[in-house]
Amino acid sequence: MRNILAIASKELKSYFSSPIGWILLGFWSLLYGYFFVAILNFFVRQSMQMSQFGQAGPQAMNVNQQLLRPLIAQNLPILVLFLLPAVTMRTYSEERRSGTIELLLTSPLTDFQIIMGKFLGAMALYGVMLGVTLIHVALLFVYGRPEWKPIVTVYLGLFLLGGCFISVGLFISSLTKNQIVAFVATFATFLMLWVITWIGSFSGPTVDRLTQYLSIIGHFDDFGKGVLDTTHLIYYISFITFGLFLTAKSVDSERWRG
Repeated sequence: MRNILAIASKELKSYFSSPIGWILLGFWSLLYGYFFVAILNFFVRQSMQMSQFGQAGPQAMNVNQQLLRPLIAQNLPILVLFLLPAVTMRTYSEERRSGTIELLLTSPLTDFQIIMGKFLGAMALYGVMLGVTLIHVALLFVYGRPEWKPIVTVYLGLFLLGGCFISVGLFISSLTKNQIVAFVATFATFLMLWVITWIGSFSGPTVDRLTQYLSIIGHFDDFGKGVLDTTHLIYYISFITFGLFLTAKSVDSERWRG
């Protein structure tokens, strides 16, 4: 476990020792801040209109349903889709490009330790990104009374969704030396997993049911509604495990080629 944490710490530090981590965090904060202000302004206008019509004003507006759900459950996954490929694109491709992959593979570390260390390092950066959004959510608790349980549920869903994307991103990054290729291929894969239900909707009921189950964003819908379903938990955990398994096989083949 000590080796895994050491690799994870090294990975996290490497993000912020280069411009990638800071630029990524800056874009994330800027875009999320814009969404927060836009949706909050709409929420306030709606509250004022209801008050003018003699209704209960802000109390008649549900903060969780009409502010937090559009903000966190609908807009944050879009940011994850576009920005997480930048988190995973360098994990293995940079090692392959610089030639340090041979040193890493011949070190007294197992493939499991290397993969889990890189995965946890990327997840730690993603956790920092999600932590930025909690500042805005905390302000709502200062000035309002949102329900905390649906918020915890949707953040759990976001964390698992990010874990799925990161596990796939690690696998793709292990296949190429070029970070740009890794970014584009990872984004294309994410997008395919996102819109897979569109394919099923034109292919008959059997394929439609299959694509509905395989849809990575379809399993997030209940989390966005504050519903915790073990079916979705099993799906995400299985997806993450499969992505890391593919990464392990890719790294193992690199070891044999070396």
